[in-house]
Amino acid sequence: MQQANLLIKTEMEEKFNEATNNRPEGHRTLDAAMVTVNLGQFIKQIRDEEQWKKSDRNAITIFKSLVMRMVLIALHKDAEMVKHTAKGMISIHVLEGEIEFTTSDQTVHVCSGQVLILHEGIEHSVYARQETVFLLTLTEKTTGG
Repeated sequence: MQQANLLIKTEMEEKFNEATNNRPEGHRTLDAAMVTVNLGQFIKQIRDEEQWKKSDRNAITIFKSLVMRMVLIALHKDAEMVKHTAKGMISIHVLEGEIEFTTSDQTVHVCSGQVLILHEGIEHSVYARQETVFLLTLTEKTTGG
């Protein structure tokens, strides 16, 4: 019987964002062996920022690695993310509100507490039926099955 090779990563380089003009307090962990996130705090933050007041949306990246990215997105009622395509699979977890998610094949309504999963390469758009906050998770394109 052949023993499987196991690679255990004991140390990992932690990654942080840098403060910007829009987010001067900005320093936060983006990638580490374990990352905890206070979504309520980030929801409050993006709603308090000037971008939310002057635009139809605001967003903040809360995790980013080579294989996955998580972005918290807030949309005002009637905001639209026009047709686009993701390179990898995505999931959308609606935390507050309701969106209309459209592909060439169908339109679905996704409400607070619901999750939508979409495979890579499928063109889609997002429309906020009411003020909405959702967590978008994007993966890198997979190789193989």
